[in-house]
Amino acid sequence: MIIDALVFDKDGTLFDFASTWGAFGRIALERLSEGDTQRAAELGHVIGFDFAEESYSPDSVVIAGTVDEIAHALTPHLPGTAQKKIVETLNHASAAAIQVPAVPLAPFLEEMRKAGLKLGVATNDAEAPALQHLESVGIRDHFDFVAGYDSGHGFKPGPGQLLAFAKHVDVEPAHIAMVGDSLHDLEAGRAAGMVTIGVLTGMAAIETLEPFADVVLPDIGHIPGWLSQN
Repeated sequence: MIIDALVFDKDGTLFDFASTWGAFGRIALERLSEGDTQRAAELGHVIGFDFAEESYSPDSVVIAGTVDEIAHALTPHLPGTAQKKIVETLNHASAAAIQVPAVPLAPFLEEMRKAGLKLGVATNDAEAPALQHLESVGIRDHFDFVAGYDSGHGFKPGPGQLLAFAKHVDVEPAHIAMVGDSLHDLEAGRAAGMVTIGVLTGMAAIETLEPFADVVLPDIGHIPGWLSQN
């Protein structure tokens, strides 16, 4: 197996999902409910978020959905608030979320680049917050390509973002590994004809990921060891 490039999901893969996005859920829902915590808790239930515990259910739309999909779920419960406004609120809250790396990212990414690998990010977050998140931990320049759901390539589980990355770095999809924590990530990787690597720093269990993954690892820090054995 020859791997010349890696394309990563962001939330739950580069960054630990539970540690990063609990605060985002609370902040976003407080803003949407204008400070009414009971209303915020009700909105949280709609998107699979426990407002009091700041935790997500495994089937929450927030885990793998786009901002538009989250806003679409919330819109019927926010009469008088345009979906565009909900998207803006979610994007602002997302951009402000403090990112908790799944592993020390700079040394890991430097090791991958020194090994000659091209690197990319394909996220169902919007592009602007995604870039801000990467910048916030000093790793933006390690990536050859970054795409959000609104970058013009579609969104996961479709393969568009991944195929755009392959074209951008001029590497055949069969020699690229898609790394992600959700079925959306792995399904996109399979659809693009890529190797698929699942990681357990998101909300999905190993039993969920294994049928769609060539390998499931505890976190991205185990990728160098896996590559050396393949």
